[in-house]
Amino acid sequence: MRAMLLESARRPLTSAEIETPRAGDGQLLIKIRACGVCRTDLHIYDGELTKPKLPLVLGHEIVGIVEECGAGTERFAAGDRVGVPWLGWVDGTCTYCRGGRENLCERARFTGYDIDGGYAPYTVANEAFCFALPASFEDVHAAPLMCAGLIGYRSLRMAGDAARLGIYGFGAAAHIIAQVARHQGRRVFAFTRPGDERGQTFALQLGAVWAGDSDTSPPEPLDAAIIFAPVGTLVVSALRALARGGVVVCAGIHMTDIPSFPYELLWEERQVRSVANLTRDDGAEFLRIAAQAAVRTMVTTYPLERANEALADLRAGRLEGAAVLTP
Repeated sequence: MRAMLLESARRPLTSAEIETPRAGDGQLLIKIRACGVCRTDLHIYDGELTKPKLPLVLGHEIVGIVEECGAGTERFAAGDRVGVPWLGWVDGTCTYCRGGRENLCERARFTGYDIDGGYAPYTVANEAFCFALPASFEDVHAAPLMCAGLIGYRSLRMAGDAARLGIYGFGAAAHIIAQVARHQGRRVFAFTRPGDERGQTFALQLGAVWAGDSDTSPPEPLDAAIIFAPVGTLVVSALRALARGGVVVCAGIHMTDIPSFPYELLWEERQVRSVANLTRDDGAEFLRIAAQAAVRTMVTTYPLERANEALADLRAGRLEGAAVLTP
């Protein structure tokens, strides 16, 4: 099959002939219908995540049809539609897995990083880590749910019951989670790159009660803030915007350094915490809520061979919502 291949960091993906995979024990062979382009893909491409298998097929927001089932599979059958997320395998035996925190498994393997992903016509995935998808989402609109949605939802859970929620960086994850937060009755305050009037209008159209530059203060204190942009200085900005007892949730897998800040910003029981990966329980719960909330994902589609262009548009902030490749 012809896939878009990352052969070394910071080099454009190349169109290459590679072996079409086959389903092994416990695996599904999936014919890909759509694959979202995630900021994590950029971090891998840029070498900021330093241990990918190379050469590598990127992509971990996969929607496709099961074409072949390996021995021992039982949840899905040929012809079923499935979603494939970032978390691709855990050992199931470590302290974290046994304690319900499989997202922290030290031996975990990840789709589009340790395991070839979705920038291709076919992929294989462990059946146990695939999701059934709500029928209400078409393929290209379901793809961003597999990471932007899943990690965004885990970040929202870490924000607790915050009624006044700030979202910093209004991209793929933010535009999904803003809708879920509004469905839950929260008030959303959106922060974008300075001067990004288009992004602020987009946020208001999705139900935000206020939108402004990331270096400005909201009109009232926040109970929690989620930072989706990989910019460490935003942690300080978000702390300044918090009410007493508030929490800043850092949602990205990579972030630039957080500068020093005075202790008074953290005092009064404010918190800063990170989110790592996802659990399968997160995924199942989020997909139910996304259907109930009638989440609308905004997507720009690209044919597979234009994956480099999609990554460039994501980097430059030229997208409203998410980029999705269609093999």
